[in-house]
This record gives sequence, structure tokens and C-alpha cells, in this order.
Amino acid sequence: MPRTGFIDHIGIGVPDLLAAKQYYDDLMSVLGLREWFETGPGGPLNYGPDGAQGSQLFFYQAEPGTYSRSQPGLHHLAFLVASRTVVREAHQWAREHDAVILDEPQEFPQYGEHCFATYWLDPHGFKLEAVCHSPEESSRR
Repeated sequence: MPRTGFIDHIGIGVPDLLAAKQYYDDLMSVLGLREWFETGPGGPLNYGPDGAQGSQLFFYQAEPGTYSRSQPGLHHLAFLVASRTVVREAHQWAREHDAVILDEPQEFPQYGEHCFATYWLDPHGFKLEAVCHSPEESSRR
């Protein structure tokens, strides 16, 4: 019997699929995700956790137009990561790729007791978030 779940996949149109591939291939390795099946030269791109277990993200070539997260539609994409260290690594990666940083890594208690996240814009103007819901890792001595 098929299982139900939250979201199987989300498809997003981008104005430049080649630029999206270059950007997201690199970012996904930082976030612990990967492309999980090959597609043709026209896409779509696909990313998700290993073994295709969990939500997948697809990028499609879109017609020219203007995107705004302030209008109806997609507001932002949040990537759940394993630790606050990965949130910081994603932030550093975004900085190294000249992203517009919206929020430095920090706690956002309004979203839960241990919500720790960073936000930035991708080259297409999409707001991205790396988030973890765990307390700070303790260092062992």
C-alpha cells in the first residue's frame, strides 16, 4: 500500500537552467544533497537526499519573466541540514559565491526553541535558507 507523506517534490522555473545547474550542483554538496537521476540536456535538474527518500527539488527552464518573492507564489526554499555547523558552512559558501546575505547564521526563537538558520539570495533572486532545529553541538574535551 502506498505511503503518504508531506511533499514528494517541488518544481521551480528558472530563467537560466545552465547557471542554475552550476550554482546548485555546488551548493547541494554543502547541504548533503545530490542529483539522484540523470536527465537530458534540457533538464529538469533534480536534487534530494541519497536513495530518493524524502522531498526532491526540481528546476525547469522557464520563460523569461520577473520573479518576486513579494508577490503570490514561492517565498523561499528552506533546506533542513544536520547541524549548526552545516548552517555556518552554507553561509560561508554563499559568501564565497557573492550571494546577497539576508541574515547571518543565528537563532530564530520565533520559529522554535533551537531554530538556527541563515538566509541568502541565489543568482535568480530566490531566497534560500539553511536551517537546523538542534542545540549547539558540544565540544568534547
